[in-house]
Amino acid sequence: MNEQTSNPNAINEGTNEQAAVSSLPARPEPKPEVVTEVQPEVQKETDSQAADKRKQVLDEAVSALALTKSALAALDEKESARALATLAEVTGKLELIVAREPTLALAPVDVRTIVHDLFANTETVEAMTDEALHALKHGEVQQARHVLALLASEIVIVVTNIPLASYPAAVKSVVPLIDQGKIEEAKAALQAALSTLVETHSVHPLPALRARLLLKRAETLVEDGQRSEASNERLETLLNEARQQLEMAELLGYGKKKDFEPLYAELKKVKQKTAGGGGGKGWLDEVKAKLSKLF
Repeated sequence: MNEQTSNPNAINEGTNEQAAVSSLPARPEPKPEVVTEVQPEVQKETDSQAADKRKQVLDEAVSALALTKSALAALDEKESARALATLAEVTGKLELIVAREPTLALAPVDVRTIVHDLFANTETVEAMTDEALHALKHGEVQQARHVLALLASEIVIVVTNIPLASYPAAVKSVVPLIDQGKIEEAKAALQAALSTLVETHSVHPLPALRARLLLKRAETLVEDGQRSEASNERLETLLNEARQQLEMAELLGYGKKKDFEPLYAELKKVKQKTAGGGGGKGWLDEVKAKLSKLF
């Protein structure tokens, strides 16, 4: 697995065509302390989701892909016999996959995780959105594109797959070309087959994940009807930040306003119930259920 963490606050200085984003602070805005607290759990969740995807990777598919590249290398070295033998192995691996799972369309060969984390508050995100809209209104499409590219806070799990409907046939079509001595055409055909690998993307919004983890921490305090003043303050902080994270998710377009309104309403109810120091079990069940349904 290849992991890459991208900081959207970093401005690309590689081209003059992309102007700096004027609404972006000169420095990344720090995250609230309670958000920093749940970061280890965010990382654990990220690793868990990637691990679940990795379990779906097929060893035969990984071997088939590696052997395809080996066959291409053999052709580069003018070793036609080795290339043919290697392609026969590729075909055997692919046929085994299809025999085991006839309905499988995509055979996973690789999983990687990309994390886009936005170090900005909701006010900054609103300003950036306004800047993008202003740019579009005035025909500055590339400037808008540059701004919008930064407006993401998410875990993206990318799975690379062999398309079983076309890849096996593409590999087999190379054999007659090698037999006819058309090595360059055979190489081009193999490269074309390798270019047909399909990537699927699973997007998991970080603000929603953080909101869920903050609510999990708040739940223990909500259930305690004998909270101290310090505990009351912490509970209020957790609930307020959970709301902020949901607002961030809405601003970044991970759902529509109507999707978030019930969540805000449930959080408001919980805050009202706990405002006087009250507590009870199950008070956060509804908001957690709605959040799980949305994400």
